[in-house]
Amino acid sequence: MGLCYFVTDGVEEPRFGLVNGNRVIDLARSGGPESLTEALQMPLDELQAALRTVAGAGQMGLSLQDVTLTAPIDQQEVWAAGVTYSRSRDARMEESSQKDVYDRVYDADRPELFLKATPNRVSGPGEPVAIRSDSSWDVPEPELALCVNARGEIVGYTIGNDVSSRTIEGDNPLYLPQAKVYSQCAALGPIVATVDELPDASNLEIQLTILRDGAELFTGSTATSHMHRTLSDLLSYLMRNNEFPAGVFLMTGTGIVPPSEFTLQNGDEVTIRIEQIGSLVNPVVRLAG
Repeated sequence: MGLCYFVTDGVEEPRFGLVNGNRVIDLARSGGPESLTEALQMPLDELQAALRTVAGAGQMGLSLQDVTLTAPIDQQEVWAAGVTYSRSRDARMEESSQKDVYDRVYDADRPELFLKATPNRVSGPGEPVAIRSDSSWDVPEPELALCVNARGEIVGYTIGNDVSSRTIEGDNPLYLPQAKVYSQCAALGPIVATVDELPDASNLEIQLTILRDGAELFTGSTATSHMHRTLSDLLSYLMRNNEFPAGVFLMTGTGIVPPSEFTLQNGDEVTIRIEQIGSLVNPVVRLAG
C-alpha cells in the first residue's frame, strides 16, 4: 500500500488517496484520514489499522492510469541529511576549499541535518525541478526520503530529489542554505510506500538517469546499504528538541554524484527509481535571474 495525492480530469484540488495494487482509493470518501497531516497526527498502529480497513472494504477506487499523482505532501517541512555516503563526502571535498569540514562530519557522531524545503517549494511527479540562475554547477541528488509522523515514527518511504548548487556550496559551506533552498528546489513522489508494504529499507537499490535531448547523459546506482549512518540514527537527531505537529519528511543523503564536469541544464530530464517505491521523473528548468 502507498499514500498519495492525486487529481482527476476536471478536478484541480488534489485528493488524499491510498494506492492498493493498481487502484487508488479516495481516503476521505472511504472513512480514512482526509489528509496526510491528519494521517501523520495518528499513532502509527492506529493509522495502519485504518488503512487496512479501507483496503479490506473491497472498494474498487480509480485506476492508476486514470489519475495524475502529485507531490505526496501538504503541510510538512522537508529536511535533509548530508554526507551520509562516502561518495557524497568525496564529492563535497572535491568542490570545496575547506575539505576537512566534510571529512569531519562524515565521521562525527552528529550528522549534518538541514531544512531543505517548505511544501510550496516541492515538485511532484512530472513537475519541473529548478536550477538557480546564479549557479553554473548543479546536480540532482537522488535520495530515499522518510515520511515521519508527529510522534517520530516512520510511516513510510518515498523518493526525494535534493537538487543542489555545487557552485554555491563549494564556494563556502556557510552558503549551504542558498545552495539548497529556493523555488522548486526539491521533488518528492510518486507515493509514500507504507512500512506495511516496505518493512525494511536498509538495502534498497537507488538508480539515477539523466536525459538530454532524449539521449542518456548519465546513469548511476547505489544502495541504502552503503549509507554510513542508520535511518534510525538520522531520525533520532532530527527529533531532538524539535516538534513536527504535521509530520516531516527527511531525505537521507545521496550516494550517486555525477562526475565533476557534469552540470544540469535547462531541458534535462531526471529519473530516480527506488525499488518497491517506483520512479520519480522531473524535467529541469533554469530559474530566471
